[in-house]
Amino acid sequence: MESKILFSGTTGAGKTTAIGAVSEIPPISTDVRNTDAEISKAMTTAGMDYGELTLEGGDKLRLYGTPGQERFSFMWTILSKGALGLILLIDNSRPDPLADLDLYLKGFAKLARDTACVIGVGRLPEHPSPGLDDFAQRLALHDLMCPVIEVDVRERQQVIQMLELLLLQLEAKMEMKV
Repeated sequence: MESKILFSGTTGAGKTTAIGAVSEIPPISTDVRNTDAEISKAMTTAGMDYGELTLEGGDKLRLYGTPGQERFSFMWTILSKGALGLILLIDNSRPDPLADLDLYLKGFAKLARDTACVIGVGRLPEHPSPGLDDFAQRLALHDLMCPVIEVDVRERQQVIQMLELLLLQLEAKMEMKV
């Protein structure tokens, strides 16, 4: 069985890096030279990222990463189709990480509500505010309940932990339907 998992979040939050950390194939990336002066990175995703991860039982996760910029939100809609779950990556070093969370929760409202969602907050040790509890409270305002964890997307095991949390939620939802 193959399952589609979507990674989204702010530019520079680590979607491309997270997929590359766990993918068993060389990740496919549509990175282009960054021309946005407000973003301090050389390359940025313009279309999508793609990688694959095979689980112990042989099931395959197809990992898709969205572009981070809101101007590419049409790709969010396209890539959301058929996704079993959503991992939102938030860069806590940005000026207003909670507003970033609001933007992505609005952009992926249906997917987050209908499937499973995990919030991974990066750069938390260097930028401890807002804290994980603040993100959980913001989720409650959106009438959502999903795990919020600190993550370093360069660390394979931490990305796998997010995927495991997502799969556990999906499993629990399936059991509730039975």
